[in-house]
Amino acid sequence: MRNIIVDKLSQTPIEELDIEIVERKGIGHPDSISDGIAESVSRALCKEYMDKLGEGKVLHHNTDEVQITAGESNPAFGGGEIIKPIDFLLTGRGVRKFDGEKFAIDRIAIKAAKKYLDETLINFNVETDAVVECKIGEGSGDLVDVFKRKGAISSNDTSFGVGYAPFSETENLVLSTEELLNSKSFKKGKFKAVGEDIKIMGLREKNKIALTVACAMVSSHVFDAESYKDTKADLKETILNLAAKKTDKNVEVFVNTADKEDSNSAEGYYLTVTGTSAEMGDDGSVGRGNRANGLITPNRPMSMEATSGKNPINHVGKIYNILSNQIAHDIVNEVEGVKQTNIMILSQIGKAIDQPKAATTQLILDDGYELDKVSKKVKEIVDEWLDNITSITEGVVKGKYRTF
Repeated sequence: MRNIIVDKLSQTPIEELDIEIVERKGIGHPDSISDGIAESVSRALCKEYMDKLGEGKVLHHNTDEVQITAGESNPAFGGGEIIKPIDFLLTGRGVRKFDGEKFAIDRIAIKAAKKYLDETLINFNVETDAVVECKIGEGSGDLVDVFKRKGAISSNDTSFGVGYAPFSETENLVLSTEELLNSKSFKKGKFKAVGEDIKIMGLREKNKIALTVACAMVSSHVFDAESYKDTKADLKETILNLAAKKTDKNVEVFVNTADKEDSNSAEGYYLTVTGTSAEMGDDGSVGRGNRANGLITPNRPMSMEATSGKNPINHVGKIYNILSNQIAHDIVNEVEGVKQTNIMILSQIGKAIDQPKAATTQLILDDGYELDKVSKKVKEIVDEWLDNITSITEGVVKGKYRTF
């Protein structure tokens, strides 16, 4: 029997709060780049382990310690150059030798990191703009042999994961705005100047939403101050058009509010050579940005655990954060009468990951619904997900689940 707890949530529904703040750091933000590299390296190691040892046999590793040290650049209208490359340091732990097989961790990690950078940052030259160094160490013996044990995999830590559903209008708007602006199809034609380092900060005050957008522009596609301002105006119009499809609330959009609008110099505007501020003074680290659902939400429960780069086999800091969000969305979609749910799953080190110390579901119900009428179905959903917890591992290895 699992310790599954269903309770009422004694909070005001998110949409009824007067103030709501939501943030998303885009894929080109230094913290998000760190997350993306960490997760890519982990998936590459998973693939290597399975290729050599067999399907499902992923050895212990954690690659969630990527550090970005900013470079130096000289953006200029119509051009610019990288003066000092960005340093990417890959650290963490992994198994280099197991049952007679050797694993070229450094080569695999560096290749995965470069591939991720090449695929994510359109105007970034991996060979000239980056220095990628790998310092991944050997995993400790007691963690390495956890994968030899029979039965359910044991939790590597006493930790917790959290999730919630559904997303509010503001959350959906912030997320969809960044995803649109960072889609490959968007960055064609008149939006070639839009870099990947896009941060969206949403503030809802009752029925008004203000979106403050910080967007790194690519200097080679911006020819003067006027063309920069034109791109910024087009960007604002695009976001407003998207917002009109997502909400009936009054939406204001502010783009690059630190610009010196009366300047004719490139230094007066948010210009970059590569599309990320990591080239010019902004460092990055894993776990310092978006949570596992892709957002930073101070009005909601959040875990401080970094999800990206942790192994998907027994690291509950990864598994439970992803699992909690999946459970939450299933509950609000499948259980009639549930308006909002928060999920908290707590592990206990050494215990099976499918037997958490507590799996707590907190509910806000629609008028006319009582807890005892929905509890059975809610518990069944939680129980079913825990029965099939290895599907989280499989999905992570395939890149199915968001981690930042």
